[in-house]
Amino acid sequence: MDLLSVLGVVIGFAALLGGNFIEGGSWGSLANGPAALIVIGGTIGAAMLQTPMAGLKRALSLFKWIFKPPRVQFKQGITRVVGWAKSARRDGLLGLENIAERERDKFCRKGLQLLVDGSEPEVIRHVLETDLIVAEQRDSEAVQFYESMGGYAPTIGIIGAVMGLIHVMQHLSNPAELGPGIAIAFVATIYGVAFANLLLLPIANKLKACIRQQSQYRELLIEGIISIADGENPRAIEMKLSGYLH
Repeated sequence: MDLLSVLGVVIGFAALLGGNFIEGGSWGSLANGPAALIVIGGTIGAAMLQTPMAGLKRALSLFKWIFKPPRVQFKQGITRVVGWAKSARRDGLLGLENIAERERDKFCRKGLQLLVDGSEPEVIRHVLETDLIVAEQRDSEAVQFYESMGGYAPTIGIIGAVMGLIHVMQHLSNPAELGPGIAIAFVATIYGVAFANLLLLPIANKLKACIRQQSQYRELLIEGIISIADGENPRAIEMKLSGYLH
């Protein structure tokens, strides 16, 4: 689990609630069911309206990356590529066939199979880069679900505030009704801005960082596989790919 993400969420909301308490507010002053329903329900509904079903499913599947991002180990990737290069140098490209059959990563398996089939380096690059671009676009479009919610939440909060003020205006003659209406007006705005800036937009940016890291790792694999196809020395390949190490 990514403890940094958990710590970030805890610190963000603790600062918000702690500041409210220090200023003399109570914990219950920020708890308002109608305001939460307006902001959360309205934000999710608006984001779902603009997101295709495939994108929504992918967005939900990516949610676990926030607290458990995929492990991308560039150093281990370089070691794997160098191992493939040594096998190809010792046994020829056909010697990679057994390695390709045992490979679990679909992207790596496709690249190795293209090597075994004797494809030209330009063809291998085109095929693998197409897979990389399609995967990156698919995930980026899925992340837009969270990014759009971060954009809608403050606006929905303002809608909730206006609804609260309308409720207040209708009961000006009854002071007992003024409190709940004003509470909805201000709390809904806080919910919208807080959820957008403390949760939704950071989630989108975290997922974007994970996607970029995965794309860089696949670029490393592409360069390594192309180098093997060109017959480069394993040590030269290792030196070339070392530039991807952070």
